[in-house]
Parts: sequence; C-alpha cells; structure tokens
Amino acid sequence: MTAAVWFRNDLRSLDHRALSAACANHREVRGVYLLCPEQLNEHIIAPIRRHYLRRALDNLGRQLGEIGIVFDVIDAGHFRDAADHLSEYCREHKIDTVYAHNEWLLDEIRRDKDCIANGIPLTLIDDSLLNPLTIAKGDGGPYKVFTPFSRRCRDHLAANFPTCLRRPQRRAEAVQNAPCPSFGPERDSDAWPASQDAALEQLRDFCAERAEDYRAARDFPDLDNTSRLSAALSLGILSPRQCLARLQQECGEAIWDSNSGAGTWLNELLWREFYRHVAYHFPKVVRGRAFQAYTERIPWPNDQALFKAWQDGRTGYPIVDAAMRQLNTTGWMHNRLRMIAASFLCKDLHIDWRWGERYFLENLIDADFCSNNGGWQWAASTGTDAAPYFRIFNPTTQGQRFDPEGEFIKRYIPELKNLAAKALHQPGELSNYPAPIVDHQKVRHITLALFKDVRD
Repeated sequence: MTAAVWFRNDLRSLDHRALSAACANHREVRGVYLLCPEQLNEHIIAPIRRHYLRRALDNLGRQLGEIGIVFDVIDAGHFRDAADHLSEYCREHKIDTVYAHNEWLLDEIRRDKDCIANGIPLTLIDDSLLNPLTIAKGDGGPYKVFTPFSRRCRDHLAANFPTCLRRPQRRAEAVQNAPCPSFGPERDSDAWPASQDAALEQLRDFCAERAEDYRAARDFPDLDNTSRLSAALSLGILSPRQCLARLQQECGEAIWDSNSGAGTWLNELLWREFYRHVAYHFPKVVRGRAFQAYTERIPWPNDQALFKAWQDGRTGYPIVDAAMRQLNTTGWMHNRLRMIAASFLCKDLHIDWRWGERYFLENLIDADFCSNNGGWQWAASTGTDAAPYFRIFNPTTQGQRFDPEGEFIKRYIPELKNLAAKALHQPGELSNYPAPIVDHQKVRHITLALFKDVRD
C-alpha cells in the first residue's frame, strides 16, 4: 500500500518527521499539499506571500522529485472542504496511511478531527520544538508570562537537545513534479529564499557572522544584523530545530546565556514558541479577542483618516512613516519598527489593534498568525505578558535612539534626505512632508485615561 505525506506549514524535506516516518514504514510514498485559495482570499493573504508560497511549493516538489516522490498540489477550494478532497485523494491512489504534523490552532485542530471522523487514515506526528502539551508550569497549567516560560524552555532544551533528521534516501527514479499554478494576485518575492538549501545557507551565514552581535545591533533598522529567516520559518522551509542546532554549532554554550548575542536570538525563537502556546491554550485570541478581557471595553475611536495616514506612511513622525513605507515597499518590516508602528497606531492614534493586526497580515511576507497576534497584543497592552498600558513609545525618541543619523529614514522618506540628523526626527511641516497628525504628549494622556477608565 501507499502512504501520503500531507504537507502543511512544513515545506521542506530535511528534518521532516512525518516524511521520514512515511519513508521508513512504506515502500511507496506520495506527497500532497491542499491549496485553499478561497481561504487565502478570505484572509487577504499578501500578494508577496502568495508568490513566496508558490515558489516554496515548487522547490519542495523538486526536492521530493529528486528522491523519487511524486508531489501533488490539489486545489481544495476552501479550508472546510479539505477532508473531502483528501478522502478522494486517498481513494484514487489507494493510500492506507496519511502522515502529517500536528498543528495547534483551533481551525487546524477541527480540520484534522473532521478528517479522522471521515475515515481518513490520518497519523499525526509531533514536530514541535516545544510541545504545548508538555511545557507547563509546576501546577500543570499553561504559562501566561514569557520570562518564566523562556527559562523553562531553556532548561528543557538543554536537557533534551533536539535532533535534526536527514532527508530520506532516494526511493526510485527521479520524477518531474508539476509546478504549482498561481492562485491569485502576486508580487515578486525573489529577494527571499524559498528553497531549503538557500534558507540553510542564510541560517549558517547569520549564526557564523552576525549572531554574536545580535543583542547589540538588532534594534537598529539601518544595520543588516537580523537573520531575516522569519519568512522561511513561517512556511516551515526551515524548522526551529535546525535553527537551534546551527546556533549551537556556531556559538556553543553561549546560546544558553540570555545576555549573549546568540542567547538573545534563541529568545526570539522562544517568543515564537510562546505565542503558539498562548494560541493553543487560550483560543479566544484566535477568535479575535483580547487576552486581557477588560481591554475589550476600550472605546477605540478608530478614525479612518488617521488609519489611512498610518497605512500610507504620512503621519509626520519619520520613524513611523519609514517603517510603514518599508512594509508597503518590501513586504517586510524590521522587528523594532513593528513595535514602534504598532504602539503608534494603538496608543497615539487610538485605533483598535485588530485593524493593524489585519493590515500586517495583508502585507507581510512572513505573516504568521500567532506571532503577529502576540506582537500586536503586546504593543496594545491587551495581551499576555503585555507591556503595561502606561508604557507608551515616544515615536520621536524611538527614532533618535534607533536611527540616530537618519540613514534608514532617508532610505524610505526621500523628502527628508537633505535634512541634518538633528532636524530629521522633528522636521515640522515641509512642502512635501506632513506635519505630525497628532501631538504625542496630548494623545498620551488620552491613552492613559482610556485604559484607566476600563480598568476602574
């Protein structure tokens, strides 16, 4: 009989537990991906991410073809129809076992239960770096605060360092898998590695050349000192295990020191895991609700004109505008800038964090629901481990601190290129650049009142 490997957000052949299990237990193995364009349209997936996904599927098809595995991309229409399409696929190809990795979001859990209820022989394998069912507090409950969670995870990983799996050996003559057809509007994503070989090379380069300096330089958007691996991780072109293994190989025991550069980058991987745990244990965040229930009572004014100015990078605050123009131009935004832009939208413009969360999902190449939701709720002080509501980023001082010479700002706001660094962060109204659309000090007091009123 034949086995199928159902690929989801794990588009690689290296360190793939489901693929390895299928190849170990079955003579014939196929790969399948259920493409759900209607679902993607509902969630308004960014055109750059559509292109990136299509490239990743093509690269996976080539990887599997090299070891003699047929890879089929099936147009399944909508997420809710996945079970029907997979059932038909199993009948057509006489498949007796479908291997797939566990997924931990609410809709994905329901989908897999539907598949099993429909008689699909689905074997789910845990592929987590840190399983949300095993990482728990002493009382067995889930963590709600990042710092103790990260300490627990470091201890667990140090004692149970994960092993990465090799790609299965060639099983038959190489096959030529068909390319994935386009499935909606696209925008070029060629600046981002969509093959596992290219992503691994990028990982090696970062760990060897820049990880040691990551803590000191990560917050400066003009410096090329971040890994830029978030897009590859979001589609599973790389696994977190591969990142951890390469980090330790290059940096040794320094990875366990949270004050080192390597340890700081490990912390970023742990934030990613933390938000996945939160989404699993507190599924209300998946349903669009705030983790801190009292913040649901905040009467966000939601001024459409202010939101449009934020989207377009025309707020009159250079670091915010440069951040938004980077997003609109490249489909990506530096992490420090994500915090600044999110804080400004919620706490200066008083716009519901869900508006910004959606805009990021609609435009980011690395759009990952859990990380995006967690980041927005952190910035808005509505989430677990949230910044206290009275901690409000000053957009001017953030720009002065993290882009002191204005090199990043000038790259994306050419209107300011002739200004000296001292004047750049508070340019006032120019003929081709707007004055600040709000007064930060005044709106700060409004923010404090909004939160205090609903808390009291």
